[in-house]
Amino acid sequence: MKSWKVKLDELKKEVYALYLAYHHPRTPWYAKVLAALIIGYALSPIDFIPDFIPVVGYLDDLIIIPAGIALLIKIIPKDILEECRAKSQSDLLSKKPKNWIAATIIVLIWLLAITLALSLIWPLVFKTI
Repeated sequence: MKSWKVKLDELKKEVYALYLAYHHPRTPWYAKVLAALIIGYALSPIDFIPDFIPVVGYLDDLIIIPAGIALLIKIIPKDILEECRAKSQSDLLSKKPKNWIAATIIVLIWLLAITLALSLIWPLVFKTI
């Protein structure tokens, strides 16, 4: 059980380091575009293969996102990535990063989707004669 916790902590540090690298001024534009695409795909409710299809639905998430992250690690210059890893290590030891803006945007997107779905379904269900 301890090895899973260690690996999870390493993953948190690496993801936060990639976040820092995305905001680093010397990170090439193409790495920033790839990072935005990976994050967008990971957070998007739209997938290449819908998640409701058993097993296969999650397969694209298990292949595309890690492959994109691996590619991102390769194209970010080593010195920038090491600098961001060191900052990630120190930040995570000193405090927990919070991104309330991103969380608020995601919640608003879900609320908008639910509202849209209800506005389309409501007239069909409660149709008056």
